[in-house]
Amino acid sequence: MTVYLVGAGPGDPGLLTRRGAEVLARAEVVVHDRLSVASLLDLAPAGAERISVGKTPRGPSTPQDEINVLLVARGGAGQEVVRLKGGDPFVFARGGEEAAALQAAGVAFEVVPGITSAVAVPAYAGVPLTARGLNTTVTVVTGHEDSLGGGRTDWPAVARLGGTIVVLMGVATRGFIAEQLMDGGLDPATPVAAVRWGTRPEQETVRTTLAGLGAAAIASPAVIVVGAVAGLDLAWYERRALFGRTVVVTRPPATASALTGRLVHLGAGVVELPVIEIGDPEDGGAGLAAAAAGVATYDWVAFTSANAVERFLPLLRDARAFGSAKVAAIGPGTAAALAEHRVVADLVPARFVAEALLEDLPPAPARGGRVLVPRAAVAREVLPEGLRARGWQVDVVEAYRTRTASPPASLVAAAAGADAITFTSSSTVTGFLEVAGRGALPPVVACIGPVTSATARRHGITVDVEAPVHTLDGLVAALAEVLGPRPSASAPASSR
Repeated sequence: MTVYLVGAGPGDPGLLTRRGAEVLARAEVVVHDRLSVASLLDLAPAGAERISVGKTPRGPSTPQDEINVLLVARGGAGQEVVRLKGGDPFVFARGGEEAAALQAAGVAFEVVPGITSAVAVPAYAGVPLTARGLNTTVTVVTGHEDSLGGGRTDWPAVARLGGTIVVLMGVATRGFIAEQLMDGGLDPATPVAAVRWGTRPEQETVRTTLAGLGAAAIASPAVIVVGAVAGLDLAWYERRALFGRTVVVTRPPATASALTGRLVHLGAGVVELPVIEIGDPEDGGAGLAAAAAGVATYDWVAFTSANAVERFLPLLRDARAFGSAKVAAIGPGTAAALAEHRVVADLVPARFVAEALLEDLPPAPARGGRVLVPRAAVAREVLPEGLRARGWQVDVVEAYRTRTASPPASLVAAAAGADAITFTSSSTVTGFLEVAGRGALPPVVACIGPVTSATARRHGITVDVEAPVHTLDGLVAALAEVLGPRPSASAPASSR
């Protein structure tokens, strides 16, 4: 067994390396610091033990000697251990001390490099560390005196070297550092960019000069860049459509990632608050299995949700089991779920609601015809009743049941403090009200379409955003148009 010293990167989960994700996926124990975001910890198996050993400036901290002992003990006991560290484990992260302790104890270890905040954070703030004509050197230095037992930094010597200076862990000593650099010959007007919580939706960039650094409103954790390149402003991350906003996703865990990924891509922070769970049919799936066995006897199989697809398709040998039966999908999300199983929908209406699907399905043939509708236990009767009125024999089979979930109180509290909440079905609306109540609703409510909106309004909820195109992409686009980025994100660089 091995202890893996894994660099988690500076915060954005997407910056974790493939090797880091691989070892996390099979970890039995994850020992993590305070900069590791929750979604990274979710990459470990559900049963893996998670141990926080974070260090907090001037606050509760786990002594390094205790961390070393813990890693040696768990690794020596034959467990697969991941030591998840912010940034890179060997860049001002004391990973070398941990590796030395493991080596001395005869415990196998592996170092998995991470993207250091010294490089990634300035990049996310639009500050290149090198630029032709501006600098030829980059110096990375800790601002935490004696943090590695190496004595005081010769700041005047750093100043004389020139170029770009990247200071990590220097917020508390920034005034002293600025004075020392100016004493070493740097111009007081030298540009400075300080980036807090870089690569995360909370990212904030403060631009000042060396002379103003000591008085600038900067909080930890921050990366401070000193030099001509700090005067460049190639901002991109902080200009994303939902940057700095926090949005609640109410979908079940198995389907939340599709919406979460779209929101994160636009710079939003996401609170995943699963208010519903997808469970087995009341009969344990016997009716669904029987319908699947006879699917070729139907003229049409109409799917009104991706959940129904995921419950029904695995019961078939392959797509040939449909025989001559045609397949209808209520919208592109359901059609995409079918495509994952190599089934192409014969019909997807232009409007993604049951009424449109009913309009587009042909009338029953003179000989009569059969339609199978696998769906949730509780659903609107618009489609089956409408089809029967048009001469079809309709068999509705329960594919799954939706029940209210029980998320932790901490997630409910986090959701109440968000900027917006998204509802992608009527069941997510009713589930949220049961779990949290109307008083926990964020200021902006966004619904995927008219059916979901009608449910929200029926419960006295004001709907601020309704996607004109009833898809996840349509929902996110409509939310971005109404909500926009955090106001401070668009402020002039000098006041950010």
